[in-house]
Amino acid sequence: MTDILFYHLERQPLERVLPVLLEKTLERGWRALVRTQTAERVQAIDECLWNYAEESFLPHASSGEPDPDIEPILVTCGSDEPNRPNILFLVDGSPLPDDIAPYERIVLMFDGNDEAALNGARGAWKDLRSRGLEGTYWQQNDGGRWEKKA
Repeated sequence: MTDILFYHLERQPLERVLPVLLEKTLERGWRALVRTQTAERVQAIDECLWNYAEESFLPHASSGEPDPDIEPILVTCGSDEPNRPNILFLVDGSPLPDDIAPYERIVLMFDGNDEAALNGARGAWKDLRSRGLEGTYWQQNDGGRWEKKA
């Protein structure tokens, strides 16, 4: 059964939270796909993953680079998934896929300070429920830890 998690970003931006979650993904031995909406955002996320911490390295590539099938983390704005991900990160309003079965986990991340992003997440939650699927809702507490709220 695929776990579907909604991450409500309020205290930290995507660029601070995503790399940490990707590190945890690699620790599990999983492959990840990060799906965004535009080529510009693919480039921005790619740069973020290269530069987020001097002491850490996240092996990744963005769509269009050679041999995407061997990458443990792939960033794309397309629907292709050549790296056969275990986990799918949906950012910047990327919609839930029609078929969730291929994934161990789907993480939908949205900016809680952006009204359009909030509305998009609410729509995705309703879509999920209309399909008879369950999801969990996570929010950061004052200490920066993630708490399950629903």
